Amino acid sequence: MTIAKSKLTAQGQISVPAAVRRKLGVGPGSVLEWDQDGDKIVVRRAGKYTFEDIHKALFPKGPPKHRTLEELKEGIAQYIREKHARR
Repeated sequence: MTIAKSKLTAQGQISVPAAVRRKLGVGPGSVLEWDQDGDKIVVRRAGKYTFEDIHKALFPKGPPKHRTLEELKEGIAQYIREKHARR
């Protein structure tokens, strides 16, 4: 089902039809992402944060230290002991 059509200019620009802008919830200054899904091109509104932004927020001092399986199991066991300790 076709929502609308756009014409490509000689400079490679297109206008996003009003119906599509409303559907995507975009306006001036909005960023659109173009993705390929098989033989189709998908256009969507870009998220506000990139994966890199989220990673920097979670790990401001750099990547976390690598831990062994034993260290992870001990950490979980300690958490469970503290959570369920009788007071």
